[in-house]
Amino acid sequence: QVQLVESGGGLVQSGGSLRLSCTASRNILSANTMGWYRQPPGKERELVADMSRGGSTNYVDSVKDRFTLSREIIKNTVYLQMNSLKAEDTAVYYCKGVWNAMNNWGKGTLVTVSS
Repeated sequence: QVQLVESGGGLVQSGGSLRLSCTASRNILSANTMGWYRQPPGKERELVADMSRGGSTNYVDSVKDRFTLSREIIKNTVYLQMNSLKAEDTAVYYCKGVWNAMNNWGKGTLVTVSS
């Protein structure tokens, strides 16, 4: 089981920015994918962005041009830079990593955007 620890959530005003971090207990270059999901209040969990082992990124349309997924391999950490935040971005954000076809999830970090 791989441990994933998220940080960086909090309360921010609409239009503001936050950076989420996710540190893995295993080499992230050995993961098939690393990414971020979110679960808004009363809704299902959804993909926000993910990155392949080779570094290709994929974003849900609603966050394109506002969010950026990156990684720092030496720290086994992935980041989600979130700019121009909107009230609808309010959610618990979860880090997910896939190693050997097994999903590993963090416990989540809450992002609240006030309008």
